[in-house]
Formats: sequence, structure tokens, C-alpha cells
Amino acid sequence: MSARLRWLLVLGVMLLIGVPLSIVFLRTHDKVTHTEHLPPQGEASYNPLYVLGQALRADGRTVHASPRIDLPRMRLQPGDTVLLLQDSADLPTPTAQALLAWVDTGGHLLLRVSPPYRDENAVQGPLLDALGVDSAYYEAACKPFHVADDPGHSEFCRGLRFAVDPPAGIRVEREWGDEDGLVFARLHKGSGRISVLSDMEFLKGTPRVFDPDQPKDSLADGLHDLAHRDLARYLLEPNYAKGTFWLVYGSRPPTLWSRIFYQGWPVWVPLLLALLAWLWQRAQRLGSLLPAPATERRSLLEHVRASGEHLLRYGKAPLLYDATRRAFLARLRRRAPTAAALSGEAQVHAIASLLQWPHSRVQTALQVPPSKDVAALRERIRLLIQMRNLL
Repeated sequence: MSARLRWLLVLGVMLLIGVPLSIVFLRTHDKVTHTEHLPPQGEASYNPLYVLGQALRADGRTVHASPRIDLPRMRLQPGDTVLLLQDSADLPTPTAQALLAWVDTGGHLLLRVSPPYRDENAVQGPLLDALGVDSAYYEAACKPFHVADDPGHSEFCRGLRFAVDPPAGIRVEREWGDEDGLVFARLHKGSGRISVLSDMEFLKGTPRVFDPDQPKDSLADGLHDLAHRDLARYLLEPNYAKGTFWLVYGSRPPTLWSRIFYQGWPVWVPLLLALLAWLWQRAQRLGSLLPAPATERRSLLEHVRASGEHLLRYGKAPLLYDATRRAFLARLRRRAPTAAALSGEAQVHAIASLLQWPHSRVQTALQVPPSKDVAALRERIRLLIQMRNLL
């Protein structure tokens, strides 16, 4: 078979198998488009005002974002706008006074009241106190916000209502609320304005956490909702085309260690396992690899007992008595040398006086028992041990 004929045969087999398979695949499968929403990356993962800043930049505005308010670095100018998402209660008194002095020159400050999760006894901060804003004894309640394409819309569902009683030099320009309290108030101070809101959730670009107790419209994704865009544009109106927008989002970017822990685990987990395996390999084993030495078949007490029984069996009982008597006399020489130096009845009398024992009992203990009398041997050894322990 020639090479040309062989390749034609292979091509024919492939067409014979491939064409039916392709027809079956196209008839049994449909093309489906699925959109996967990835989590925010970079600045969008920690800056809730990132979408607002991007929208303002797209509209030709100058925008700067900051995790905390820093007046020396910001160098605020008349006509600038500061959106303070950071809790105003954390601001010290000098910073609050500097912000109010900047508002007098023509600035626009937007801030919110203390969030509802704060302690009831916690102070609301010097900035709100200077404006005459009081959120104590008020609760969170939704406020209807009717727009043309969404007549059942509501806002400010997660912020505390408040009341405003401004001091001299500050007047209320606009306010929005009902008998439950205000949700928005615009104050006029000097040449500038201050907008106080009960809630700024609608300005955020991150989705809200689902809560079945909240109305459906309050679960919208911040500025992704058209009504929220209209409301944000209205709130930013006073200095919209004048100066710079400063967005103080009140959070910090993730630290290096948190990034390593949560995002770098594909690297550090295998390295940690390799380190643990190396330590296990290099560590000293718990236990010897050599067999344990053979233990003695008998204890020392068993040896002593067996030795004594052997002496008794072969008539060597006086040796056992003599050993016990020598042990008693050795302690007697250490404790009572005078009595040990005596002999005979004088020694027996001295030992009886020392131990306060009867004379006959001591005399019996010091007499050598007959070699065949085991009971007498045990009695004398018992008496000698008692006398030795009493010295």
C-alpha cells in the first residue's frame, strides 16, 4: 500500500468518526453565557467610596481619597468638599474646630451621625455637639424617597434619626424628616455649608449585606442604584463645580500580614508543611531504638528472703541472729557509747534503763537462740529490731 493511499484511508476514518460525533455534540449542547461577579480587588476592596470617586473623576472632578482625615496634608481650600464617612466621634476637638473654620471660608462638609451600633452612653463627638445635632433617644427608621421610575423607594434605613438645634452663627437651610426625626439637614455657616445625614450607605459602591427585615429597595448596591445616584448628586451640589472632593472613607487598607495570611496561603501552607516535615525528620525519637535490657527475675527482697530460708534449712539460724545483734550493737555504740562499753548483766541493766523495758525482756533478746528453735529465733530478731528502732 502506497503512502498516499494510507493517508487517504486515515482521513476517511477520521471523517467517518468525527462527523457523527460533531453532529451529536451540536444537537445535545447549547451555548450558555454566565456572568461571574468577582470580589473587589485593590483599593475597591477596602474603600467603600471608590465607586463614587471614579464617577466624580469621570465627570471631570478632582478627587482625593483618604482613610483618615489629615488636615495638614489635605490643605483644604474654599470651594472644596469633604465627605466624612469616618465616624465624627473619633475626631479630636482641634480637628473639629479647624473643619468648622474651613467651612466658614466656603467649604462644604458632609458627615453622618454616629452609627446605630455604637453604645448608647457613648458621646457623639465635638463636631456634632458644635452643630447642635442630637441623635440620643432616636432610632433607625426608613424614609420614603419617591422617584419617577421607583415610587416605592426608601432611604436611610440603617441610620439613626436626629434633631438639630444650631447655636448662634449657624442656621438650618434645609431639612428632611418627619415626626420620628430628621434624616437630612443642611446647615449654613459663614460662606459654607454642612450636610448632616443619618446614613451614607447609598454612597457606597459595595453591596449591602442581605437583611430580610429591611425593605427590598434598601438592599440595592449603593451607587449602582439610579435613585442613589440622583440623591448623591443632590447632596454634592453646593460646591460640585468649584473645588476638590476629599473622600474620607474611614477604613484602612489591609495590612501586609493579613494579605499574606488570606491571599498568600498557597505559598506559606506548603512551606509550613515542608518545615514541619523537616523538623519531624530531624527531631529526636520518643523512645529508644535498642531493645530494653532484661530485668532481673527477682527483687532484692526476694533474694534476702531466699538467703534466710536457705540458712534456716541448713541449721545456720545463729548466723541470722548474730547479724541482727551486730546491727543493734552498732547503733547502740553510736547512740549510747557508755551502755555499749559494758558487758553481761551490767549491759542488760543499762539497755533496759535506756529503753525503759523490763530487764527480762532485754535479757531474752540478747541471748543466742537454739539452732533448731525457729520460733525463738523469730522472737529474738523481732525484739532486737524493736530495740534498734527505739534508739
